[in-house]
Amino acid sequence: MLYTLSRVKYEKPERRETYSQKIVTKLLDTGLMAAKTVIAFDLYGTLLSTESIAHELAKLYGEDKAKSIAALWRRYQLEYTWRINSMGEYKSFSEITRNALGHAVAEHRLTISAKDTDTAMRSYDALQVFPEIPSALKLLEEHSDTVEAYIFSNGTGEMVLNSVKTSPDLGPHAMRFKALISVHKLGFFKPDKRAYSHLVEEVGKQGEEGDVWLVSANPFDIVGARASGLKAAFIDRAGKGWIDRLDEKRVPSFIAPGVDEAVKSILKY
Repeated sequence: MLYTLSRVKYEKPERRETYSQKIVTKLLDTGLMAAKTVIAFDLYGTLLSTESIAHELAKLYGEDKAKSIAALWRRYQLEYTWRINSMGEYKSFSEITRNALGHAVAEHRLTISAKDTDTAMRSYDALQVFPEIPSALKLLEEHSDTVEAYIFSNGTGEMVLNSVKTSPDLGPHAMRFKALISVHKLGFFKPDKRAYSHLVEEVGKQGEEGDVWLVSANPFDIVGARASGLKAAFIDRAGKGWIDRLDEKRVPSFIAPGVDEAVKSILKY
């Protein structure tokens, strides 16, 4: 579903064209007005670093174990979404995230109380951005007349809104994004093709999937987007290149070392 970044309330997109919208549509059809470039950004792992959660976990388990637990937490968080997709069932991303934490802690033969779990979950409301994100946000601001930016996430609307608005780095620039798009109400997660169809519909590009860009640091997300006809920029911060081998035909439109460089390349594409 589509949410504005100024409220948690769900707002159904307006489908009826106003007089001004009809004029804009006519100008677009006649080539007198260029359509904006639509870019959807994945949130967790692309804009916000889930590794920063290790700081909170270190208070409970020490720095060394915290880093390992944080990495496993992210691994099982994603694995659980894929497994439940395959099962044809659904739990919210928030619930899956909570359960994945318990799994990661148990794998270290440790325990975590309900209270500490709640505290760790709240750390998602203060995740740090990756170093290049401020530069990327500046680019979006400079090109706001030609770029329409969205956040596209597996998270529930409330979870994503909290993560964005209370992030010390991302929050002050939240309005750079036209809206966030959550898959929560659909009852399945990325990379289900229906998730990307939902994205295309929400940004008003039905039948024009190739005009929508996805920017993500998650290979499964890139492959899902490409399988659905979208263009996709893979963020390769580790510098390993594209090594995913699930489908050698569904590769990124290009690879970038950071989100800022991805935005620059999309603008030139």
